[in-house]
Amino acid sequence: MKTKFVLLIVCSLNLTSISAQNLISENSIKNTIQTFFDGLHKGDTLLINKSISSSLKLETIYINTDGLSVLKSESKADFLRAVSEKREEDKWEEKLTSITIHIDENLASVWAPYKFYFNSKFSHCGVNSFQLFNNDDHWEIIYLVDTRRKEDCRLE
Repeated sequence: MKTKFVLLIVCSLNLTSISAQNLISENSIKNTIQTFFDGLHKGDTLLINKSISSSLKLETIYINTDGLSVLKSESKADFLRAVSEKREEDKWEEKLTSITIHIDENLASVWAPYKFYFNSKFSHCGVNSFQLFNNDDHWEIIYLVDTRRKEDCRLE
């Protein structure tokens, strides 16, 4: 009986340790995503670069005017150039409506529905799907794919 009790205590402590590690990782991942969006909103590519991998891959999925699905790739350089060339008077605001994180060792997947506003006016909505890599205790975005649409967006 004592052996079972000791085993139960050891297992409970181990699960508590794993749970605490996941919470720390989740907070670190959320901070990485927040840093990315802080940089995007401010037009600050240096801030964005703190959150992304040197080999970042970006893609967008949308339905074109002919009703066909399109997968459009964008280079990291083109993305950063667009952010850096944003006019100061233009305000970009991407509001995440929720965030779901899955972690397996040094890989994390983040699912984040969003609403995008340009100069405080609703532009479009969709979902961001981030893939992150834990590079020496620093989570960095390695892949970002998003969907974009103007309809079927629940504005709250």
